[in-house]
Amino acid sequence: MKLNGQRILVTGADGFIGSHLTETLVKQGCKVRAFTYYNSFNSWGWLDHTTQQVKDSIEIFSGDIRDPHGVKTAMQGCSVVFHLAALIGIPYSYHSPDSYVDTNIRGTLNLVQAARELGVEKFIQTSTSEVYGTARFVPITEEHPLQGQSPYSATKIGSDQIAYSFYNSFGTPVSVLRPFNTYGPRQSARAVIPTVISQIAAGQKVIKLGSLLPTRDFSYVTDTVNGFIAAAESDNSIGEFINLGSNFEISVGDTVALIAELMDSEVEIESDEIRTRPKNSEVERLWADNSKAKELLGWSPQYPGIDGLRRGLSQTIEWFSNPDNLSAYKVNIYNT
Repeated sequence: MKLNGQRILVTGADGFIGSHLTETLVKQGCKVRAFTYYNSFNSWGWLDHTTQQVKDSIEIFSGDIRDPHGVKTAMQGCSVVFHLAALIGIPYSYHSPDSYVDTNIRGTLNLVQAARELGVEKFIQTSTSEVYGTARFVPITEEHPLQGQSPYSATKIGSDQIAYSFYNSFGTPVSVLRPFNTYGPRQSARAVIPTVISQIAAGQKVIKLGSLLPTRDFSYVTDTVNGFIAAAESDNSIGEFINLGSNFEISVGDTVALIAELMDSEVEIESDEIRTRPKNSEVERLWADNSKAKELLGWSPQYPGIDGLRRGLSQTIEWFSNPDNLSAYKVNIYNT
């Protein structure tokens, strides 16, 4: 299926990855209905910061995925659904796990139920590498055991299985994508890369962080967006769980050092207990096997390995270094 000309629903279009995906779909000639989280400020999240051309090209639907009526209304007339809306902050999931069950699990149920009833042609479910927990073997294939090491990851496992059950039970054309540690412009400062960049860009010399030892497989947002689109266009993705990662592992500490080098800054790292996960909840190692995405989707990362990470970080640093962009972040406050 070619997406050009298709009417497409993107939930979570106001968020980090969702806003980038929305922009790319518009540029490819898609008719995008952007599902944003209703609020009294009439904020469209990061879509408020996109170009006027994109704003003029999209249809905004403000609602809440926990409301099945609103979800079904938003999906009317759409042939493809990209479901990215979710509560994603791991620290906040320790504080308010019930809200994660409502949003991530029940919200997904509302969406796949509507997709089934309306005969949607493609449903892309957004998972996360956090569902694997600490790697038992590397690189991590899609057959790796699932481990709910935080309430967040547990609800993502649940939401993925709800979506997949509709494929098995009703033939709903579901594909489950598992992005590994996507980074780039607009990412929440709850993630390590924007946390480090924003603190340095604000002139701080002492950087507050959690553990430096875990490893991650960082993927630039453009690669993740391209993977989503490739999955939507390929029939091979239906009924499959597919990793989207760079197949490259680097520690948090080495990532911080690389960012400091690229920003020409000497920094001191200060351990901040509030930023450290409980011992058994920390995911110590993530490293994606992306061979299935290459085989089924013809997708490969354009920012692979250490050179790709350098390029992606440079572009991310450039964005955060713009005072207008940096002003959107409360650098001195850690928000769970």
